[in-house]
Amino acid sequence: MSHTAHIPSHRKPRRSASKLALRAGVAGGVLGTIAVAGAAGPASAEPVTETIEMPTLGSLDTAGLASAVAASAEASQQEALDQSLESQENAALQKAAKEAKKAKAEADRKAEAERAEKARAEAEAKAKAEQERKDAEERASRDRARTQLSTTSTSDNSSSGSNVSDSGSGSSSSSGSSDSGSTTSGSNNETQAPSGSAAAIVAFARAQVGDAYVRGGTGPNSWDCSGLVQAAYAAAGIDLPRISYDQSSMGTSVSLSNLQPGDILYWGSRSGSYHVAIYVGGGKYVGAQNSSTGVVEHSLDWDTPSGAVRIL
Repeated sequence: MSHTAHIPSHRKPRRSASKLALRAGVAGGVLGTIAVAGAAGPASAEPVTETIEMPTLGSLDTAGLASAVAASAEASQQEALDQSLESQENAALQKAAKEAKKAKAEADRKAEAERAEKARAEAEAKAKAEQERKDAEERASRDRARTQLSTTSTSDNSSSGSNVSDSGSGSSSSSGSSDSGSTTSGSNNETQAPSGSAAAIVAFARAQVGDAYVRGGTGPNSWDCSGLVQAAYAAAGIDLPRISYDQSSMGTSVSLSNLQPGDILYWGSRSGSYHVAIYVGGGKYVGAQNSSTGVVEHSLDWDTPSGAVRIL
């Protein structure tokens, strides 16, 4: 018996035979098969074959890959389109906001202009109504003055007719009374014609009767009150200030019962008059009254002045 003991090996038995079979169907897109064959036991054992099926490259669907690529490209294109649309929408929103802001500013400007125009129209209407009211008051005052003057004239004519009858009957005392009355009744019944500078002033003033009244007017066809007085005195070679209160401050004061042709009549105070005219004799004056009447000749009773000054 051998002294050498047989020690069995713990290594796995070597496979003495193995076979690998690979069948690929790349072109046909079929599954390939890898066959691995090996011996499970010692070299003398029968070969054992194990078959494992694995996907091959051919198993990928070419049409599906193309579809996936196309879908990715379409998604990228859609994203780019969405971004472009979003940019356009933002630009449109900004443009709309600017246009809305501009439209609002224009609307505000028009509204302000309309308010200003309405206020101006209301102010003009108010001023017109006030002027019409004043004109109506002046017309009413003139009508009352005319009525009073007409009544006075009728009474004077009746008295004059009675005196003439008495004179015609040979009453020397009545005649004397009539003559005395014509010379002592005061300036309202004055019949003596003016002469010299006074005549030139009166003639110029009466020649403008009927001309228009314009504030600040100095002729030749439109006047205001002080412009007419200044021009009338200029016709006689006398220089006067342009403003009414300066004109009424010149010369010497005279009473309304002692007027002479050419005297300057004023309304208001002497140093603060607001209207002037020229006494032309016979209890009348010529003045540029207002825009409704223009230059007129009126009785002192029509609008009694506050006072008078004498320059001549």
